Amino acid sequence: MAEQSENTRRIIEVSPSQLPLHCPLPEHTAWNAHPRVFLPIEKTGEAVCPYCGTHYKLLGGAFAGH
Repeated sequence: MAEQSENTRRIIEVSPSQLPLHCPLPEHTAWNAHPRVFLPIEKTGEAVCPYCGTHYKLLGGAFAGH
């Protein structure tokens, strides 16, 4: 089981294996803090959750062709 963590960091790096990206992430202890929202991160390499303002950055940057 993944280690639980608080969703208190405002910038979270995610790997391509975590796609499709949604907030909150499963390992956040407050996983039910707001409705799950899928975030399009592939095109720009970054996304911001409209509910909580958490900023996500994709490790390796945007995908070519997106």
